[in-house]
This record gives sequence, structure tokens and C-alpha cells, in this order.
Amino acid sequence: MAETVKIEGLRELEAALKELPRSTGKAALRRVLKRCARPIADAAAARAPVDEGALRDSIGVGTKLTRRQRGVHRKMFKSDKASVEMFVGAGGLAQAITQEFGTFKEPPQPFMRPSWDAGKHALLEGIKDDLWAEIQKAAQRHARKMARLSRKG
Repeated sequence: MAETVKIEGLRELEAALKELPRSTGKAALRRVLKRCARPIADAAAARAPVDEGALRDSIGVGTKLTRRQRGVHRKMFKSDKASVEMFVGAGGLAQAITQEFGTFKEPPQPFMRPSWDAGKHALLEGIKDDLWAEIQKAAQRHARKMARLSRKG
């Protein structure tokens, strides 16, 4: 079922990010995305079926994918030039897919999708709110750095 979400204020955020050096803006985005995605990962870990705990323990937030996941991701987003991406999920465990969607022998035991559905609105609002604060902190750090460098040089 498709759902439309409208978030206002992103143009202003983008303009504020463009005033920062590219690496500083990307670092601020990564910090915010990781912080805001953590509740979804925690909820998924709490919902994950536990046999030995490997699935639950592998759920996390990060910028890295396994080799197979990278290949699939590149095929899906060939022309996407996103500056920052953050992934939430169960590492490279094959059992994550079979638990989430089931097999012809076992019924599905979803843990990621219900966590996403429960936390997506809070995540989007959190990104919008936290990003403003993070951009302001980054701009202040950058200004202090430039002042320090100008005194030296």
C-alpha cells in the first residue's frame, strides 16, 4: 500500500548544508541518519525471532553492505547520486531473509517491516529536527576552525 509523506523545510536544510564544506555536511548527515535510524534497528532486534541470537545480534545501522548487497544495491540505484546513505538491517545473514519472508516450509516471522512501519514517521521527523541542530553545530565548528587557521596563517 502506497503512502504519501510530506515534509516541509527540506529546501532550507539543503541550502544550509550547501554553505558547509562537502565533507562536513556529509559527516553531519551521517551522524543524524545513524542516530535517527537506531530506534528502528532496536525495534527490529526486539522483534527478531531468537534461536541462538545471531540474527538479533546482527541487526544494526551503518553505511556498509556485504558484497552481495552492494551488487544488488548498485543494480537498483545505478544513476542515484545520493551523497549519504545509511542502511538498517541484519548484516549478511541469509536467515534474515527467510525469517522475514518465510519459505515454502516455514511461515514468515517479519521483524524489519513492522519496525519500519512503526518508526518511519518518527525517523523522518527526527531527521528534519536533528539535522537543523547538527548543521548549526557543524557550522560553528567550521567557523572556529577557520578562525583558528586564519590566526595561524
